[in-house]
Amino acid sequence: MKWIRIHPDDNVVVALEDIRKGETLMSADFTVTASEDIARGHKMAIRTIPEGQPVIKYGNPIGLAKAEIPAGAWAHVHNVRTGLSESAEYTYSHKVYDKPAVSPRTFMGYRRSDGRAAVRNEIWIIPTVGCVNSIAAKLVQDNQHLVKGSIDGLLTFSHPYGCSQMGGDHAQTRKLLAALVRHPNAGGVLVLSLGCENLTQDQFKEELGEWDDQRVKFLVCQQVEDEYEAGAKLLKELADYASRFKREELPASELVVGMKCGGSDGLSGITANPTVGRFSDRLTALGGSTVLTEVPEMFGAENILFSRCMDAEVFDKAVKMVNNFKDYFVSHGQVVYENPSPGNKAGGITTLEDKSCGCVQKGGSAQIVDVLEYAEPVRKKGLNLLSGPGNDLVSATDLTAAGAHIILFTTGRGTPFGAPAPTVKISTNTALFEKKGNWIDFNAGTVAQGEDLDHAGDRLLDFVLEIASGKKTHAEERGAREIAIFKDGVTL
Repeated sequence: MKWIRIHPDDNVVVALEDIRKGETLMSADFTVTASEDIARGHKMAIRTIPEGQPVIKYGNPIGLAKAEIPAGAWAHVHNVRTGLSESAEYTYSHKVYDKPAVSPRTFMGYRRSDGRAAVRNEIWIIPTVGCVNSIAAKLVQDNQHLVKGSIDGLLTFSHPYGCSQMGGDHAQTRKLLAALVRHPNAGGVLVLSLGCENLTQDQFKEELGEWDDQRVKFLVCQQVEDEYEAGAKLLKELADYASRFKREELPASELVVGMKCGGSDGLSGITANPTVGRFSDRLTALGGSTVLTEVPEMFGAENILFSRCMDAEVFDKAVKMVNNFKDYFVSHGQVVYENPSPGNKAGGITTLEDKSCGCVQKGGSAQIVDVLEYAEPVRKKGLNLLSGPGNDLVSATDLTAAGAHIILFTTGRGTPFGAPAPTVKISTNTALFEKKGNWIDFNAGTVAQGEDLDHAGDRLLDFVLEIASGKKTHAEERGAREIAIFKDGVTL
């Protein structure tokens, strides 16, 4: 199969393999000859598209023809422009799709003292200010002997914030870091402060609320003579506590899985993203939770999601989330539609609508049960929307803070980073899987080679349960575990 017409209404097809000039494509309702070379992931018009008329893909407009696009011609940035603007009207038109039939599944995870499930039993050092990043890093280096038995790792997550911030940025840093401290994958947490930063220990404790003093310890470096000795003592106490937890069989319904894409290409919305969508439908049918973010990559495809909001209240929250992000762009003097990166465009993505229609495929067909603010925890079982930007590391950190045990990250170009939660890299094409086997954990490029999407979704569910049971991702094996905090305002 060298090409695909995703929806019967589409006036373009997508090349699954390179199509050469002069090749003829035939189906029951069209015959067209390529008038130029069409690279894998890129689009070819199957009938003439007049100037100003919509280019249709996924059954949705993904842009407008800048000039007439003849049948057989390459349709891309040179002859297609966005149709988006800063304003849009939304109407709630509820749609419900059948859930897939899935037999009960389990994984081998950890049961925390508060009843929550976890897929890792790690010790985390959370710096409240960037000034102590190097101290945290040395504490991790010097205390690796604590990683034994049921303890899966000792890690820290550096960042440049916690001081010289005001207002919303200061609040977001505090909220994000407190959410990481609460994350169930951390069996023990050392909160590491300097002592003179804006984000005081008292402020942080207030943000954190109640905590288990066996699981969470605090160290202010300016208040002790030797921070490495004091830190090592506290880490030993945390390791003694965390080592009590052992893997046990838990129902898949307790899993929370985040969904993200980056370094996308023209196959993302055809192979990897809908495979993740099939997985999401299966996990939510089992009673589990999935989380979809990247609000700017919903622009142009909002109605695909909005129609599946479970009720008018959730719809109103979803509309508010999208409009707030548009206002954020406009308040900074930016247009809402200039999103696809150079890599996206090289891979075949033409406009933000094109990218968004592919991006939202990760949400499958389940009902949307809730809409969450940045770093807000998942409260309801099912598919959730989470406010956050498209930036890979910022949004993956956001998903972790929302409580995702695991993150599924689809990519057509490849990327090596990992979030605090185990980050599964899913390739859109087999060539990437074969080239970057040290980055990519799961190949969805097989869909372009004829694998049924439902089968790919079943295969991904099996793989996620293996990760939840202790199998390490390539990013974990390489020690690629990072955070990035969303910033909007002034740095003092």
